[in-house]
Amino acid sequence: MPTYEYRCNACGNKWEDFQSIKAEPTKKCPQCKKAKAERIISAGGGIIFKGSGFYQTDYRSESYKKGAEAAKKISESSTAASSDAGKSDSSKSDSTKTETKATSTSKKESGD
Repeated sequence: MPTYEYRCNACGNKWEDFQSIKAEPTKKCPQCKKAKAERIISAGGGIIFKGSGFYQTDYRSESYKKGAEAAKKISESSTAASSDAGKSDSSKSDSTKTETKATSTSKKESGD
């Protein structure tokens, strides 16, 4: 239910009233009791989020959370495995370079 703002034209009092959308506007001022109140068009309250944050995952079921955590562990282990594979490839290329240098050096020495 929305909150409506009202102003009394007789005394200038302003107040808010929490009413149903279908409810008729209030006419009687709660302060001066005259029937001179009118509903004010306002920007509205909007939604105000307070706190550390509101996320889609805040209200997930326990089974969803367990599945998401399992998927995260799998992706972390596959990432670690691929980085290990990259390291072994680079070490292979380093050893190949060393062997190539040693071979070319030994050919030069034998040629002299």
